[in-house]
Amino acid sequence: MPSCCQSGISDRRFFRVTVSPILLTLLCLTTTAASNAQELPKNSKSLISQSPAPPLTGMVSSGNQISLNGRTLPGTWLQRPGKSGQVTTHLSDGVFRQLIGVNFLNSSSSAKQPIQWFSAATTPLVLATRLVGAYRYLDITNFAQTSGWQIQANGNTLVIVTPKAQITNIVQSQEPAYASAPLQQARILVNLDRSTPWQVAQGSAIAKPQTPSSDPDTPTPKPTTPPNREWTITLDGIADPVLIERYTPQPAAAPTLLPNLLKQLLPVTPTQPIPPAPEPIIRQVQVVKNQTIISLSVPFGLSPQVTTVDNPNRLIIDIRPDPLEERDITWAPGLRWRQHYVNLGTERFPVVWLEVNPRKFGLTLKPMWASPDGLAGTAPLIQTAQRYLAVAGINGGYFNRNNRLPLGAIRRDSQWLSGPILNRGAIAWNDSGQFYFGRLTLEETLITANNQRLPILFLNSGYVQSGIARYTPVWGATYTPLTDNEIILVVQKDQITQQLPGGKVGGTAVPIPQDGYLLTLRANAASTVSQLPIGSAVRISSSTTPTDFSRYPHIIGAGPLLIQNRQIVLDAKAEKFSNAFIAERAIRSGICTTATGTLMIAAVHNRAGGYGPTLAEHAQLMQQMGCVDALNLDGGSSTSLYLGGQLLDRSPSTAARVHNGIGIFLKPR
Repeated sequence: MPSCCQSGISDRRFFRVTVSPILLTLLCLTTTAASNAQELPKNSKSLISQSPAPPLTGMVSSGNQISLNGRTLPGTWLQRPGKSGQVTTHLSDGVFRQLIGVNFLNSSSSAKQPIQWFSAATTPLVLATRLVGAYRYLDITNFAQTSGWQIQANGNTLVIVTPKAQITNIVQSQEPAYASAPLQQARILVNLDRSTPWQVAQGSAIAKPQTPSSDPDTPTPKPTTPPNREWTITLDGIADPVLIERYTPQPAAAPTLLPNLLKQLLPVTPTQPIPPAPEPIIRQVQVVKNQTIISLSVPFGLSPQVTTVDNPNRLIIDIRPDPLEERDITWAPGLRWRQHYVNLGTERFPVVWLEVNPRKFGLTLKPMWASPDGLAGTAPLIQTAQRYLAVAGINGGYFNRNNRLPLGAIRRDSQWLSGPILNRGAIAWNDSGQFYFGRLTLEETLITANNQRLPILFLNSGYVQSGIARYTPVWGATYTPLTDNEIILVVQKDQITQQLPGGKVGGTAVPIPQDGYLLTLRANAASTVSQLPIGSAVRISSSTTPTDFSRYPHIIGAGPLLIQNRQIVLDAKAEKFSNAFIAERAIRSGICTTATGTLMIAAVHNRAGGYGPTLAEHAQLMQQMGCVDALNLDGGSSTSLYLGGQLLDRSPSTAARVHNGIGIFLKPR
């Protein structure tokens, strides 16, 4: 059975992208909220609290939809009473950045957020912020009035109408390079008659048309570089028709027979290969429903960095290998958002991370997973975080992408959800801000009435091997065989009540008793069934290696372990990761603690002009960032860093669905 664990990675199909400065997120928000939503109910039937939202005191209205110039989009907002009876309007900061195109500037105060939007960065506008539930809201009242916006609440929807804007010119200041110099930068200037909302989004890879060789005896050469990727810049405004015509794609010219004729008639002489014609970066400009969409074809290793200026109002799109804008924002008390390049030799890696002070009152960490009905399932991290009402989070451990089952340790509130595998690296913590890193093994033993001891190798795990595995109610309502010819024992109130043949893989589902569990005997372990007759009394002993892990209520397993006590201890082979995974240069997620006790959750993306870090480079980067202990989490397309309704490190369209993650929660005051 193919397994992400066996390859050592959750998805080999990595998205090769650099970090974009502002990313368009299609948010998936819930209307439910509960002050204790991060607490896991003891009843395994209900993994997540679904209590109705408490009334928001002092609010005039609130909702989770925004109508922006006629387009209805997800996004949280609220209105509050202001001075002299005026109503103030507040948008969550993810919506403000991603739907309007506002750039957040550095801030050391969680109560204030400087912004830049068609204005001079030297004199930024500073907006007041307010934490409500799992979101940070910005007071946009004066900003909207100055910009000429019309705002009205309509039930759950905040209707925003901005003045009509005209795009007067689009100029590319430099043509892209020939293939011999693929990382040459380019700049695109978009001139506007006034400020207007804009968004940037990353699309899919652009397939290059294969030009057949003029010589029928010569095979068509395969491309030596990865394909370009589409990016779109969308503005609320109408482009001049001349611009649309200027950037309308022209039909491809029909192939000519002249090269073949010349080859037959003329003597062969050695010639220098003719470099391919440069591919235009601007593919197309079109107007759709009062929006202008600029489609770009961006070479591998490059990404757009988009900024705005005034006098005159312009959008500046720089296509460059290092588009990440450095940022240091105190987002909430004890929660800091940072991003910049970390140098490793001659390489520059963009790193986006959150620093968490776990000793700050009100901040807690909890594991979270995708499905509310059990352990099978995946979802975008942004969706899982919002369902749990986490203010921040990062993807966690590995999983099988085919059957969406966990492949590593998950423990929450002292309850094992899924057991560890292969003695891989894990992080454990408690609610007092103490952490422990190491390679983890869970040793469960089934003990019979006559003191026979049988090892249970796996607990609620999608990692399938010969031996005895155990499945509890948190797995779900039922268990469906993962291999052929399993023998399934039903245990209720510490007594074996049934013996069932498992049959074919994926066959009949067996109910998991709420007052017990199932034991599955696979392959050679089936011979032990004679020692476990119906009616037998059984009990389970459980311990961890190292024993320190058992002292912590929360655990997430992933691996490999990168750093312990400031020293790199990377040994991916010992943790049974594949050679391909070890050598892969890929986007990475990591979690670590520093000498001051700060927790960092970090996303490391592709190096400037190239691919992401190897595991060895990831360990060095985390060490250079001041990590005392560090663990590699699932990476590649799984890497996702979430904060207040947005992904900070990438476009959501490039982020895969994941099984579990680590959430950061703010307790209500």
